[in-house]
Parts: sequence; C-alpha cells; structure tokens
Amino acid sequence: MAQPTLLTFNAGSSTVKLGLFAMEEATPRRFGNGMVDLRREPLMLHVTEGAETADIPLDAKVAEELDEVVAETLDVLATHFAHEAIAGAGHRIVHGGDRFHGPARIDDETLKAIEDLVPLAPLHQPQGLRLIRSLRRLRPDIPQSASFDTAFHQTQTDAIRRLPLPREWFDRGVKRYGFHGLSYRFVASELARIAPDIAARKVVVAHLGSGASLCAIENGESRATSMTFSTLDGIVMATRPGSLDPGVIIHLAKGGLSVDAIEDMLYHRSGLLGLSGISADARDLAASAAPEAHDALNHFARTIAETTASLGAVLEGLDAIVFTAGIGEHQPALRADVCRRLGFLGVAIDAAKNARNAQRIDAASSRIAVFVIPTDEEQVIAEEAASLIAAGS
Repeated sequence: MAQPTLLTFNAGSSTVKLGLFAMEEATPRRFGNGMVDLRREPLMLHVTEGAETADIPLDAKVAEELDEVVAETLDVLATHFAHEAIAGAGHRIVHGGDRFHGPARIDDETLKAIEDLVPLAPLHQPQGLRLIRSLRRLRPDIPQSASFDTAFHQTQTDAIRRLPLPREWFDRGVKRYGFHGLSYRFVASELARIAPDIAARKVVVAHLGSGASLCAIENGESRATSMTFSTLDGIVMATRPGSLDPGVIIHLAKGGLSVDAIEDMLYHRSGLLGLSGISADARDLAASAAPEAHDALNHFARTIAETTASLGAVLEGLDAIVFTAGIGEHQPALRADVCRRLGFLGVAIDAAKNARNAQRIDAASSRIAVFVIPTDEEQVIAEEAASLIAAGS
C-alpha cells in the first residue's frame, strides 16, 4: 500500500546507508533499508525489506557531486518499495560543533554552518554535505533535516570538555566534542525501556564498529566520552589509532612526513590494520591464526577495558556496561575478553548467554549488569526529522 515516506541518509566515509520509514504513525516505522558502497564498481544498491534482500545494479557513476547516484537511487527505491510522496529526508551529520544542540532544518544558513565545520571532521562531514546538496538540486520540494552526532554530548560540563591546553584555545573551539551521539541516544532510550532502574544510574556504552568509542551516561545523559576533539581519539579502531602520544605526531612531522601524509596514516592505515598488518576487520582477525591478528585484538580489548574503567571513574561508579554496533553486537569472544579484564570491578558474564548474543549477558554473580543492545541511528534520524516536519507544518 502506498504511503508517505521519510528517507534517512547515514553517510560514512565511503558508504551511504538509507532508511525508509512510513509516516502514518506517531513514531516513524521502518519498512526498508538500502546501502550503496561508493567504492564499488559498478555501483550496487543493496536493499532489505523484512527478511528479503536484493542487490540492484546502478548505472550511475561516482563523481564529485552525487546527483547521478542520488537520482537513480531514488528512482530504484520508488520502484522497489512502491512508496508514495517523500515527506522529508533526514541526514546524519557527524559534527555540529557548539552551534547545534539538536536536530535542525536544512536551509541556507544551516548548510553554511555545517560547511564551516568541515575542518573538524574532514573524513565524514563532506559526505553528508554532498548528499544534502544533491537532494536540494534534484528535489528542492523535499524538506531536509540534519541530526548531529555531537549534539548528545552537549550535556557534558565545560570542565570535562576542556582540553589541557592554554585556556584561550577552548574559546576558539578546541575542546572535547564527542561523537556517535545518535547511537548513544538510541541505546540510552532502549535501556530505559528495557531496564529503567538501571538506565537511571551509571552506565558505560561501548559503540564498537569500524569507528569506535565509549560513553559514560548517567540518567540518560552524556557525562564523558572517549572520542574528544576528533574522531581519531579514544580506543583503537579499524584504521584509526585512538589515543596517541602527541609527541609521535611531532616526531613524524620533524622526520619529514607532510601533514597530509600523517593525516592519511592516522585515518586510513593505523588501528587494527596497522597493528596486525593483515586487516582492519575484526572478523578477519578473529578468524586468523596469525600472532599479529591476536595481538591486534588483544590491544583492542585492552583499550576498551581501560577506557570503561576510566569512564567509571568519571561517573564515580559503574552499574552497567552496554555493548553495541557491529562488533559489540556480534563478537562474543571480544566481549568476553573485555569483561574478563574488568573482573576486578566485579564484572562476570554468562558464557552461554554471551555466545548467543543475548540481550543481557551478565552472570548471576556479577556486580555490574552487562547488556548487548543493537543500535539504530536511522531510527533516531527519522524521529528527529519527523518532529521537525510536524513542527513546520
């Protein structure tokens, strides 16, 4: 049955995830997904509708502007899902700086403010902007909105957000921003639904994907997070190093590497890939017998456990740990390793529950609750977009 549809766009550094939501209810209801990997030739639109999946080839070519890709994708989605008019489009935007504390309608002023923040998120911000601009050119009739990964962390105090640099740099925007906020917002709301008594207490959520971070949450609000000024900081990631002695950067620069070469190394050739020399994918490393793969995963688990403990110190207590995102949701061995390292805090998990990715995996003897909660950033984007559309109408 045809129905007004809300689209969501979740742009990664090289992929675009799409969500299709029915606008017939108070809360947008997802009825389909899509994904385009912009690195693949020829392009393929992977669509999901319930349990059914399909790969649909696209004729469009990736160019500086994505008009051709977006236009064909919209046509294919309209044919495949037989939906009616597009009521609106919501976008995940990584960086909102201090300007955006919540979702925003896309107009000329908002677009300029998002563009001004590109230097703070050079890997992700331009991709979101390309999609917004293309859709504005192709379908200026569709209202668009932006949902910001940084907005969730605006509840942190200035004392937490201040970096140990001369104070004037804080006023110039060099501070802890935090990321993965849409994921944390969703997980916090899910935990409040599943276990409201625990959600109101001291919780550390581990968002473990190719990009990864942890967040200290109390009563549903962000108190601190491992990613700080940029998406390079915190725990080790697929190709990013996480926390790194700044003296290393100075040493590399004085050794002759250009800023661009250092940036490329830090964003694309470090992390699990750099540690193992094998793969950036934790699944590949788990399947490998190579000692380098084992070392990389050990490093990953250790930094997650270290950061969980340090965020517990910020909260001055720890009542629950939540694992989420691709690795957090689907790799029991890594969860077990992290929790073993936190045994000194009283963390203990039930091996059978962990092996089947149960929603709650802590053992009866554990002093700290441990959950596995799938994240859904697109649901948050859809709900925020729907609220702006309703307010505008």
